Amino acid sequence: MKNPHDRSAFRGMVAAKMAENTDKILKVGLPKGSLSAPTLDLFEKAGYNIHGADRSYRPSIDDPELQVRLIRAQEIGRYVDHGFLDCGITGKDWIAENGADVHVVCDLRYSKATSNPTRWVLVVPNDSPIQSVQDLEGKRIAAEALGIVEKYLEENGVKAEVEFSWGATEVKVPELVDAIVDITETGSSLRANNLRIVDVLMESYPQFVAKKESWEDPWKRAKIERMAVLLQGALTARDMVGLKMNLEQPRLEEVLDLLPSLRKPTVSQLTQEGWVAVEVVLTELQVRELIPRLKELGAEGIIEYPLNKVIG
Repeated sequence: MKNPHDRSAFRGMVAAKMAENTDKILKVGLPKGSLSAPTLDLFEKAGYNIHGADRSYRPSIDDPELQVRLIRAQEIGRYVDHGFLDCGITGKDWIAENGADVHVVCDLRYSKATSNPTRWVLVVPNDSPIQSVQDLEGKRIAAEALGIVEKYLEENGVKAEVEFSWGATEVKVPELVDAIVDITETGSSLRANNLRIVDVLMESYPQFVAKKESWEDPWKRAKIERMAVLLQGALTARDMVGLKMNLEQPRLEEVLDLLPSLRKPTVSQLTQEGWVAVEVVLTELQVRELIPRLKELGAEGIIEYPLNKVIG
């Protein structure tokens, strides 16, 4: 008969191992809503495959040391600050709005439609007499980010009534309020609604942030830093491509003078005597201009290929 103490010892070892494994989990908050698609795309290019994001706020990810939670960007900074998440991606604006005390790991300069930052802007109808923030004295303003607006007014010495807007803010002027503070990337929606921008309160872009205690934990910090490297590499590669070509050795200097790159292009000897292969990383806009000129210089077998990550 087996010793029952051996069984108890085994159970204790299993429990200890499970507790140890639980410690090796990083809880990551990713934004739902307008930033969801570009964020998931960024993670895919960084090498992480996330499944079920369209039907669950707990999607699966192909890294057993990560747990993903999809949460509104407005709330992620607060949940990281309070320790419900170890790290997450949220807007610089929502960190400021919530007064979240978090460690900023890195900036991730992307948005829902472009690579430009989003802007919180003071907006009025085209025919409004309001021309500056001083003209808001005693007026009514609708906004979602009350803290950002109140700080802006205080900095400018203006007293006005600020009310929370639940959405569709642009339809509230001039019937319900005198002005609004809204978020925009291109300003096209505002122009379509006959609105004009009076001032820019702040520019914002996503930031990768961590709970301060998690950042002090050696294992979690290392895991977060590795994620940051991959995410930044994927962002760097977003508008870049690789370019390969073959050309005769005598034309090499002319081609090298023409090619901008992160570093000097890679040049290797081909088996055919007097010919070399050149490989370089460029922006898509540069390639568009360069390919016809490279062809004129005698380059052959020109290949353009996409990149997932560029690590500096």
